[in-house]
Amino acid sequence: MRCGLDQLTAGTRGALRRRLRDARVGLLTHAAAVDRRGRSAIAVLDELGAAPSLVFAPEHGLDGLAQAEEAVADPEQDEAGPRVVSLYGRARDSLTPKPEDLAQLDVLVVDLVDVGSRYYTYVWTALLALRAAAAAGVHSVVLDRPNPIAGDPATLEGAPQRQDYCSFVGLEPLPIRHALTVGELLALFLERDGRPLGPDGALSIVPCIGWERQRTAAAWHRPFSPPSPNMPTVETALVYPGGCLLEGTNLSEGRGTTLPFQLVGAPFLNGELLCRELGARGLPGFQVRPARFRPTFEKHAGSICSGVLLQVTDPTSFKPVSTYATLIALARSLAPEQFVFLDRPYEFETEKPAFDLLTGGPDARALLERGGSPEELVELLQPVPSEWRDEVLRAEARVLAAQA
Repeated sequence: MRCGLDQLTAGTRGALRRRLRDARVGLLTHAAAVDRRGRSAIAVLDELGAAPSLVFAPEHGLDGLAQAEEAVADPEQDEAGPRVVSLYGRARDSLTPKPEDLAQLDVLVVDLVDVGSRYYTYVWTALLALRAAAAAGVHSVVLDRPNPIAGDPATLEGAPQRQDYCSFVGLEPLPIRHALTVGELLALFLERDGRPLGPDGALSIVPCIGWERQRTAAAWHRPFSPPSPNMPTVETALVYPGGCLLEGTNLSEGRGTTLPFQLVGAPFLNGELLCRELGARGLPGFQVRPARFRPTFEKHAGSICSGVLLQVTDPTSFKPVSTYATLIALARSLAPEQFVFLDRPYEFETEKPAFDLLTGGPDARALLERGGSPEELVELLQPVPSEWRDEVLRAEARVLAAQA
């Protein structure tokens, strides 16, 4: 498999290389975006004679050091390198490139490692940047990468959010597990904006070559590049579409441990009982066992949590949203007095609870608060409208039309 960055040196990309060499180039990227040899997007562009003068960085920062929701300031200017601008500061307006920065550019190159889930913010950073670039007359080039948890439409899971519950964990209605690449998503939304695609339009894409959509990153014959501090492995990415729902509750999602999103628990839970109840549901594709852990930071830091460790055994049959929705409903039923939904500000949203933003509306939280069953919660969250399967099937043709 060769991603977009791998192909910049290919003979078929001569026109794009010439365009980049003759342009004032900006780059939206992070440390995880490397080629087959482990070289960063910045280094590859520099080698091609198209060194970016300005680099935009998403959540977690250019080096990927910041934790989730941690504001990242612009780093001090390094005279030997490009100026770096953070697109994840303390206020919502920090998420979009400033007009004065875009005025310095002719082309914006985007190379970001995504994990295939609606909540992951990188694709929304890219969408805001591309919309701003298009408005400023700056052409965007996306160096695409495969979806690490597969691009098979059969894996679609989790209903799109209501329009009034769109936020930075989902700026546009989208299934939770969407089976698309960054380039495919950006082409879809810019096309809906009425922006023309292709080298003469607002967006062009260097697609992936040799990606088998039915397979995960384990089949790429290259190391998985962790895109954020709590996304260390392909297995983490596989559970994340369900595991991230825990962020809206007082259950630990394993941050502050070596197994984020796979370890789930709290000091007030009975892990043995939770394990038995979840195992009895007969859900496919994973193994679960009781676990005790002590997070070093985030929820219940320094306290011993009782809960479960979930490990994927069959990525093809595993349904992360259904599995973790069941787990959350069971945990609440086992500790109804101690379980709570968090109401703190979440990803620049101060009015709506995090769980509502993640599930796409207030109905899932309301169902659990009135004692709804795991099966009812799954039935509520699971359905994906058939038109989204059609969008996945059309995605490659849309990218082909936008090819750089």
